[in-house]
Amino acid sequence: MSTTSTEPARRAGWRTETFARLDERLDRVLGATAKEFEKLRVRTVGDLMLHVPRRYFSGTELSDLSQLRVGEEVAVLARVLRTDVHQGHGGRSARGGMNSRLTSVISDDHGRLELTFFGKPQVMDYWRRQLTPGARGIFAGKVGEFRGTRQLTHPDFVILGDHGEIVGGAKRNAVLAEVTRQPLIGLYPATAKLRTWTIAQSVGLALDQLAGLPDPLPAAVRRQARVIGLEQAYRAVHQPQSKDEIDGGRERLRFDEAFALQLTMARRRADAKAHGAIPRVRRDGGLLAAFDARLPFTLTAGQVEVSEQLMSELARPQPMQRLLQGEVGSGKTIVALRAMLAVVDAGGQAALLAPTEVLATQHYQTVLKLLGDLAGGGLLAGAGPSTDVVLLTGSMPVAQKRAVKLKAAAGEAGIVIGTHALLGEGVQFADLGLVVVDEQHRFGVEQRAALSAKAAAQPHVLVMTATPIPRSVAMTVFGDLEVSTLKEVPAGRADVGTVVVDAKNHPGWVERAWQRVIEEVGAGRQAYVVCARISSQPKRKSTDAYAEDLDTDPGGEDIEPAAAAVDVYAELSGGPLKDLRVDLLHGQLSSEEKDAAMSRFASGETDVLVATTVVEVGVDVPNASMMVILDADRFGISQLHQLRGRIGRGGHPGVCLLLTKTAAGTTARDRLDAVASTRDGFVLADVDLEQRREGDVLGASQSGGRSSLRLLRVLDDADLIAEAREIAEACVAADPELIDPGLSDIVTHVERQAAGDWLERT
Repeated sequence: MSTTSTEPARRAGWRTETFARLDERLDRVLGATAKEFEKLRVRTVGDLMLHVPRRYFSGTELSDLSQLRVGEEVAVLARVLRTDVHQGHGGRSARGGMNSRLTSVISDDHGRLELTFFGKPQVMDYWRRQLTPGARGIFAGKVGEFRGTRQLTHPDFVILGDHGEIVGGAKRNAVLAEVTRQPLIGLYPATAKLRTWTIAQSVGLALDQLAGLPDPLPAAVRRQARVIGLEQAYRAVHQPQSKDEIDGGRERLRFDEAFALQLTMARRRADAKAHGAIPRVRRDGGLLAAFDARLPFTLTAGQVEVSEQLMSELARPQPMQRLLQGEVGSGKTIVALRAMLAVVDAGGQAALLAPTEVLATQHYQTVLKLLGDLAGGGLLAGAGPSTDVVLLTGSMPVAQKRAVKLKAAAGEAGIVIGTHALLGEGVQFADLGLVVVDEQHRFGVEQRAALSAKAAAQPHVLVMTATPIPRSVAMTVFGDLEVSTLKEVPAGRADVGTVVVDAKNHPGWVERAWQRVIEEVGAGRQAYVVCARISSQPKRKSTDAYAEDLDTDPGGEDIEPAAAAVDVYAELSGGPLKDLRVDLLHGQLSSEEKDAAMSRFASGETDVLVATTVVEVGVDVPNASMMVILDADRFGISQLHQLRGRIGRGGHPGVCLLLTKTAAGTTARDRLDAVASTRDGFVLADVDLEQRREGDVLGASQSGGRSSLRLLRVLDDADLIAEAREIAEACVAADPELIDPGLSDIVTHVERQAAGDWLERT
């Protein structure tokens, strides 16, 4: 059995001094201040060390105000251009006196920012004397906007002298005095209650606690990577004496992130190889041969090549660990099914894990359709070339679940398809030989390992994703897997045109979109209408993980809710599409209701399906040729690409309309334009990664999970990741059991983080 999932437990009894000190809870060092760091996902001393300044400046260097975004908490260094006091405005004070208003305009020679203060006249006079034209200072607050002008309302500020020393301001205290005595002042990512100078003071206290910190990296690794010591790196990024120090410190911390991941992946690869698998040799005259003989189409060259690769690895006594990535519609399911049939022919079972009930059900129905009477049942390796194919989901009736589990445990079911229900304690297999995980980006390594652990011997593993993955991401996230790629789309697939529709400035275009749906249905086709959420809710404070990328809610302000599927269904079925057969599908429906809605659409009983992203992957209705995506800016690039992949799957040309109210020139609109410009998922994957960094690419990518990486950027640091992988492989080759305590603790730390992230998500 695999030990991957138990690796942290095996080493949990001890830690090196380094990680014991870095894992110290922040409240034990900072007291009550630690609570404010929670919003920044900073909970330990080690987290704080990796919360590094976003930029640095000297006492004479100004900030770049042109880069500021509304809603962002900032601290900027700028020069005062002018200051004006407006008497008797801004309402009455608590004591009944009339407040005054002071406005000051600051500049960095590139952009301008307005400061606004309200208060009594005597206070205004003090601030006016501080904010004299030509004065330089640090100004901290939340960027707002009033009448088209960006501003800070009641910002904290200090005025600096010629050499960077504090000479005045609204926050003359020892903390600021200490911070600004540094040759370079770091500006940290901050919050409204946790200013950059408080973070700097907290870091100083933590650094004192880390004096004499042992370095977990062996000296040979540091020499090979050409990096400085760990404690030296922490001081270099937080209390630098020069910009060269900053570069050296950041280089060490980026290498640490890359090396920790690669060492963990190398250890997992070595662990898998150390546990032999049962060879599953392809058998002539069995299910696979019968299936191939009945295929109504010819496999693409890519499908043949990857299939042969899988067959070769399945026949080895070492477990296959492979990632199959492929373009939307490239035929990954056929490749995976052929591998599953080969395992069944060899006397084993195959389990296919899907992230949603809709996708699991779709896979089940697809496999049954492809196999025909080959899915008629029979014992494993029995007389007839057939085997039972069963489905297990969480919402199935108890009696039905029990029957499926019995077939899996007895070996009667050669192929078991299911959702997370497959991971339950009551699920057993007679001889699990192959684990197939679809849409791997929805799962964690721990879930993959949990299913593998149900096998008596290490099973072979095939992971699939229709989200193209850049090489640097593959090395980082799927580094324990070998990668195969399907780019060729089978013949007969129609072209799909994509158009961005400005729903705000051209409401007539929206009416035309519905007319276009009517025309498509009139030609005998079907259409999807996709919504970002299920039901209506009042305006809310957004917690959307993509808010920053959508240019809608960087400050947590009220946002206009996206169109809801339930409302859109009612509006369309009683309005523009009242003469068509419109149906509704979303995740809160029961399993039976979802199956029925999909069956009606697949059989042609429904003309238009209003749905949420439950149709994002796996849904195959060749007659569907049109898709309208409402509030398309609420989706990521990979989601839009996947959704678009649901149409044009037959011989009919498709059209995808991306409706949006976002303005041209925003990041969200650029994302939509990118999707409209190409159907090449690998090109879009690079654009996606460039726009959204790793936040949506690593971890629970479509579930709002943030990247666990703090400094490493997989797009920019591909060469560093490759170097770290080479060094990590050499370390594991020389020390397979990781006897070195520093290396062992590095892996333990990564495994614990991954397990913790999985528990949080589940």
